[in-house]
Amino acid sequence: MAFAGKWELESQEGYDEFCKLVGIPDDVIQRGRDYKQVTEVTQTGNDFTWTQYYPANHKVTNNFSIGKECEMQTIAGKKFKATVNMEGGKMTVSFPNYHQVNEISGGKLIETSTAGSVVLKRINKKI
Repeated sequence: MAFAGKWELESQEGYDEFCKLVGIPDDVIQRGRDYKQVTEVTQTGNDFTWTQYYPANHKVTNNFSIGKECEMQTIAGKKFKATVNMEGGKMTVSFPNYHQVNEISGGKLIETSTAGSVVLKRINKKI
């Protein structure tokens, strides 16, 4: 249940370079740069609902079960099939253009997205 709760972005590294690499338009990058994104996670056993709230009332919700293939959606609305795994307390999933690892460390939700050699690291505090 460590992931469950509401989280607010506290800091991030590599935002602009990562967003450009995965094809997010410049105007969207600009709006999101200083936005305090909120992530809401509910968990029942191995079943999760993971919702991220973005500027302009945009949100993306993905429902998944650990170890089972599911349909997911990117921030741009692209749907794809993926399997979310849990390895050593870290949640991992491969999106079409990058790999993401989510973990709880020091009471913070750490989201690390890697596309080639470019890394976006987001640190979120519980609210």
